[in-house]
Amino acid sequence: MAAEWSELTKLTGGVDIIVERVRFINSKIAIEGEFELPPLVRLSAEDQIFIMAFIQCHGSIRDMEQMFGISYPTVKNRLNRLADSLKLVDTEPLPMKTTVLSELEEGVITVSEAIERLSK
Repeated sequence: MAAEWSELTKLTGGVDIIVERVRFINSKIAIEGEFELPPLVRLSAEDQIFIMAFIQCHGSIRDMEQMFGISYPTVKNRLNRLADSLKLVDTEPLPMKTTVLSELEEGVITVSEAIERLSK
């Protein structure tokens, strides 16, 4: 399946596309509509291969250096670029969480109050 997506990526030249029909392989059921491709599939074939290699290397930057013949900073820069393009989860702290932790740190509220407020 990854090879098919790679070919699709090559065919589209990186232009955004919408899938309009999905068919289940083992049945005659098909769903029609407008479906966006997942973020990983929207990456270039080269970036998809890089991510698959990183997973195969169990996240070892040293192994990535050896596999691709590139330096540590090059691997890190590419991973940072890919991470920026794949923002799937908001990693910014929630304002309420930050406020509760600040108030706890300043002694304005107790641990019990902080736990109660954060559990809401």
